[in-house]
Amino acid sequence: MLGAACISLLSLSSCTTAPHSGASHMPSTGAMPNAAAHACAPVVACPVPAAPVCPAVAACPIVAAPAVTPPAVSAQPPLIAEPPRGSLVATNFAALPDWASDNPTDALSTFIQGCAVLSAQAAWVDVCAAAPLANKNANSARQFFESRFTPYRVVNADNSETGLVTGYYEPLLRGSRKKTAQYPYPIYAVPQDLLTIDMADMYPELKFKRLRGRIVSTQAGSKVMPYFDRAEIESERQPLRGLEIVYVDDAVELFFLQIQGSGQVQLQDGSLVRVGYADQNGHAFRSLGGALIRRGEIKAERASMQGIKEWARRNPKKLTEFMNLNPSYIFFKELPNAGFGNNAGPIGTLGVPLTTERSIAVDQRVVPLGVPVFLATTYPSTKQNLNRLMVAQDTGGAINGGVRADFYWGFGDAAGAQAGKMKQQGRMWVLLPRGYDPANATATPTRSQ
Repeated sequence: MLGAACISLLSLSSCTTAPHSGASHMPSTGAMPNAAAHACAPVVACPVPAAPVCPAVAACPIVAAPAVTPPAVSAQPPLIAEPPRGSLVATNFAALPDWASDNPTDALSTFIQGCAVLSAQAAWVDVCAAAPLANKNANSARQFFESRFTPYRVVNADNSETGLVTGYYEPLLRGSRKKTAQYPYPIYAVPQDLLTIDMADMYPELKFKRLRGRIVSTQAGSKVMPYFDRAEIESERQPLRGLEIVYVDDAVELFFLQIQGSGQVQLQDGSLVRVGYADQNGHAFRSLGGALIRRGEIKAERASMQGIKEWARRNPKKLTEFMNLNPSYIFFKELPNAGFGNNAGPIGTLGVPLTTERSIAVDQRVVPLGVPVFLATTYPSTKQNLNRLMVAQDTGGAINGGVRADFYWGFGDAAGAQAGKMKQQGRMWVLLPRGYDPANATATPTRSQ
């Protein structure tokens, strides 16, 4: 166990599926701003006074130890909790635009899946028990929400009520179980030497903070160092050799897989391998699009996923340099049941499969996971209203703030086309059981970020 003095020297990292599982979770899925851990100074031992030497010819007198007044014990100064990122304000269903026009049956089915997690809290037991009985048609589903929930308007820390809505999806990559000239880029599993410390174990006010690093042995002793960044992981040194799940044929697609947080890899025999977010290296996420804009490589209006991929195809010699400007790196795990005929989406932070066009990634420091969320925004690159009931089932490293959502579009190229160009403004309302205190509105995630 690390001592308190050591832990105080480690920088804090925050929860990205990732990414958006998809979550870009930046994800997306779905990823991921996480600060790297710093090294701890070695502990200096206190000197121990030598025992007095007694003459051999006489017994040593027994001398009483002098009384020592212990110093006053002062409480360790508390860590300053992160300032609020937003708040929830009670309202009514009349405030939700197009509430009566949306068919909430798909959202109700999505909500029911998450009840496996929500039902662990007493306030959700009755609501979750009644939900399947209401899942008959649009009218019964709408009546269920209206009779059992109170809408809460999501407000940002600066009291504004609008924010950014992006999109994520589950991509399809081409790959192989073995490294070849055609498939040289590895998807890595979680390294065994990745040290992760959940700060909530010691400081409840930091329940969304985690530390990541690695223990390095030196002549002076062991110390905690930042984990390898992207450039180190992908260097010729290959510090993660042996952790490869599969290899893929495109470095750019792999980069965006890490942003989305999950995906499927089609092998040469046609079979599919589904991979999902498992952990992150502890370094802060840096936007590739932002770097390209700042250096004059691409115009802001072209900084969509599609625009960045086009730039990469034209500038292969610059690609590694720019990708390494993002030190964050995502590790994956292989998931079961991949297949084109499988409608179940990747597993989100809540621990249940995401639902196409009904699941969103949120900042769970404001919007609790598992709850219904009414989203009012527009379709990608248009002014056409997209107002519908969603369910908060995922998180991501780039999803920070009250009114901030990542819209899960589903699997494949068509979903990717929508997700890649979605950068809309929107508003959000959280639905909580009647009489429930929003301050207690938390669902325990089953996946660490």
